[in-house]
Amino acid sequence: WITSLACQKPKSLGYPHELWTYDLLVQHIRKECLFAGYPMLVKFSQSTLSEILLESNIRPHKISYYLERRDPDFKEKMAEVLYLYEEVDLIREFGEPDFMEKTAIISYDEKPGVQAIANTAPDLPPVPGIHSCTSRDHEYKRQGTVSLLAGIDLLTGYVHGRVEDRHRSKEFVDFLKDLDKFYSDKNKIKVLLDNHSAHISKETRGYLATVPNRFEFTFTPKHGSWLNIIECFFSKMTRSVLRGIRVSSKEELKKRILQYFQELNQNPKIFRWSYKLDEIS
Repeated sequence: WITSLACQKPKSLGYPHELWTYDLLVQHIRKECLFAGYPMLVKFSQSTLSEILLESNIRPHKISYYLERRDPDFKEKMAEVLYLYEEVDLIREFGEPDFMEKTAIISYDEKPGVQAIANTAPDLPPVPGIHSCTSRDHEYKRQGTVSLLAGIDLLTGYVHGRVEDRHRSKEFVDFLKDLDKFYSDKNKIKVLLDNHSAHISKETRGYLATVPNRFEFTFTPKHGSWLNIIECFFSKMTRSVLRGIRVSSKEELKKRILQYFQELNQNPKIFRWSYKLDEIS
């Protein structure tokens, strides 16, 4: 009975809480034990509850996350993505130089809502013997947000990027135009991207019609954006550049992000995918 209670949400039993606390669960057990036919639990303790839940490996006060596969064609679409990664490996290992010059494979995505946050007081640097890290006043000022549009050339490691106020079809088309200008007319530009509406909008399709056979899109499955290598790049960028960043304006934030791209492109790094790649025939 106790285990069954712990596996239910407290809100389904009339509480405002989303998750159990041990104290709340103990109170509920003491309150309801007589009606449930377990009078010996009127003095039930939190330590006993801990032992019972530990034995059952249940932690009702915690949340773990999972990703529901809502796309009925998930496996087939994932295979298309993996085939693209395998093509990258084969080109890099066996491709002739002239063939590589005729192919560009871009892993693309947007990172919206990057906050431009300003300090209200100056940061204090580390001082030996006094404090070991940068000290910062807890108050801050919001300057707005920007959207990052970025793509990695999986063959060369070159990072293409734009920083915009929004990420609509217009901004996506502008990014495609940047790719069109960057690569030779001989290049076939393959783009791996998710199912955002801007990627299949009327405006986007209208632009693609003006450059026939120039672009080829491969879409990740719904709820499968984790299959896109660019997500690894965004994670690295968040940890190394965006975490804790303070700027005086959105313009400064844009400038510093673009400066980061310039520094990366001075010594491009190849991003490689390995998960399930050995299962592709």
